Amino acid sequence: MEKKDLRIVYMGTPDFAEESLKRLVEGGYNVVGVITMPDKPMGRHGSVLQPSPVKEYAVSQGLRVLQPEKLKEEAFIEELRSLQADLQIVVAFRMLPELVWNMPRLGTFNLHASLLPQYRGAAPINWAVINGDTETGITTFFLKHEIDTGEIIQQVRVPIADTDNVEVVHDKLMMLGGDLVLETVDGILAGTVKPIPQEELIQSDAELRPAPKIFKETCRIDWGMGVKRVYDFIRGLSPYPAAWTELCAGDSKLMLKIYETEKMFCSHDKKVGEVDTDQKTYFRIALADGYLNLLSLQLAGKKKMSVADFLRGYRAVADSRVE
Repeated sequence: MEKKDLRIVYMGTPDFAEESLKRLVEGGYNVVGVITMPDKPMGRHGSVLQPSPVKEYAVSQGLRVLQPEKLKEEAFIEELRSLQADLQIVVAFRMLPELVWNMPRLGTFNLHASLLPQYRGAAPINWAVINGDTETGITTFFLKHEIDTGEIIQQVRVPIADTDNVEVVHDKLMMLGGDLVLETVDGILAGTVKPIPQEELIQSDAELRPAPKIFKETCRIDWGMGVKRVYDFIRGLSPYPAAWTELCAGDSKLMLKIYETEKMFCSHDKKVGEVDTDQKTYFRIALADGYLNLLSLQLAGKKKMSVADFLRGYRAVADSRVE
């Protein structure tokens, strides 16, 4: 079968998923339908509906778009069945019911932003950076009942630099993911794919790290972790959703998002969480094994700014602390 004859249904929502869809379309693959999340209400009263990046691209290419509220609803299942897909591809979407992923004759494969079986879950890129990993990757695998546990088709390893934040790693994986999706489709078409059960890749002494969904409280900084771990925590959430803390001066408390920092390992006589600053050029937080020098941050209700700009506009920093 030629790629133009292979009927593909694509499922995804964010920009991470848009890149792979774009590669399929530009590569001449036969995408017969795109499934994405319903438009998201935006604005003060939710009166503006924002389409997903995947929908915007699909519409621009004249592709058929389905946006089911529920993946088990009968009308959606019938419409999906009518597309007569040979293969389904899932990138950054939702957990699918078996009725959906088991429909195509060649199955359904997923692109996941980690080296499975590590970091199964919703936020694999964030957690790899938060944990200070020096390597991550992308995986294609066939879907089965338990989330992110299906047989692995292909993997690509990607280094994480000590200065990379989650946005940098996301963009690397997004571009390589587009390549890997095409390679996986070509392998399935050629009949050369030999899936490997994830159990065969798990070493007996290996710790499997999860990648659960990140909430606001997940992003609060624990200053007791030490310089390296707080540094990694901040870059693993930068620029979105962003690590945060409370800046306390007297009885006042301000929420502060922190985007970029520098590590400073040294001994000092300050308490953990105390602020050290010259009120002009530097603003650093004392930790047990040194300081974390803040470079860019954001006050609640304000724009992201450099520390120098922050210090010019906020004078009550010298005797403050973070909690």
